[in-house]
Amino acid sequence: MSVTIEDIRQAAARIKPHIHRTPVLTNESLNQQVGAQVYLKCENFQKVGAFKFRGACNAVFSLTDEEAQRGVVTHSSGNHAQALALAARMRGIPAYIVMPSNAPQVKKNAVAAYGGQITFCEPTLEARESTMESIRLDTGATVVHPYNDERVIAGQGTAALELLEDVPDLDVILAPVGGGGLLSGTSIAATETKRGIRVIAGEPEMADDAFRSMQAGEIIPSVDPKTVADGLLTSLGTLTFPIIRERVEQIVTVSEAGIITAMKYVWERAKIIIEPSAAVPLGVLWEKKIKLNGLRIGVILSGGNVDLEKLPW
Repeated sequence: MSVTIEDIRQAAARIKPHIHRTPVLTNESLNQQVGAQVYLKCENFQKVGAFKFRGACNAVFSLTDEEAQRGVVTHSSGNHAQALALAARMRGIPAYIVMPSNAPQVKKNAVAAYGGQITFCEPTLEARESTMESIRLDTGATVVHPYNDERVIAGQGTAALELLEDVPDLDVILAPVGGGGLLSGTSIAATETKRGIRVIAGEPEMADDAFRSMQAGEIIPSVDPKTVADGLLTSLGTLTFPIIRERVEQIVTVSEAGIITAMKYVWERAKIIIEPSAAVPLGVLWEKKIKLNGLRIGVILSGGNVDLEKLPW
């Protein structure tokens, strides 16, 4: 059973009281720079500073009362951990978060501030998964995966739904791709809402596993990716890959220089604080690797969680 447009519409109604309906902004100098009419869906203004709150919120508020009492559990060192902790707090249930011991202190602090109960583990996927499984067995908590979860995918798709309500006549929607939760949800929402719309993803050249997976027709896991876009390091999931393969026109890779230049331009010209991952789909326009000039393009700015001590320029 795959995620449907109906699931996304139900998610939108379910999370509406809890999320921000983020604005869609435009910037004339950006339009001139890339030669297209660009509409920026600002998920950097979402709660916890990223689109991830949509999926976490939908997962938490989908639980039955009995399930909810036992809480939720996940492993994440990033935005999903914060999103799940906040959503759980809003429902008044426990959130057990497994974090690698080497996660940035700012992220540990944020998860704790949202009320997440953190368990640290060795920084390997195996350690994260085994620690999470033992907590699940102890507590009976429901696992909420950062992207390979139908409730999460449906929640992430609500951003594109809102974007198309605000700007119905888009030709293209651009989104970044890491694990594929946002991209798969976006592609369902877009293609089921507007016939003929094109969905294109941006991915860092230095972490191009989704691009390679699309070429190969099977999931090719990411091996030691090195990119400034640290939100896009994960490999595609078993749920997200088939949706992306069916509904996304293509994945375009973006250079590190392209990511940083686009990010800096948006800070300077549009006065919008975005993180490197959010600049990746803008990098697709910036580097002009594909012909999109003259079109009306929606870009999902995925988040704005930046370490101000470590800016990439």
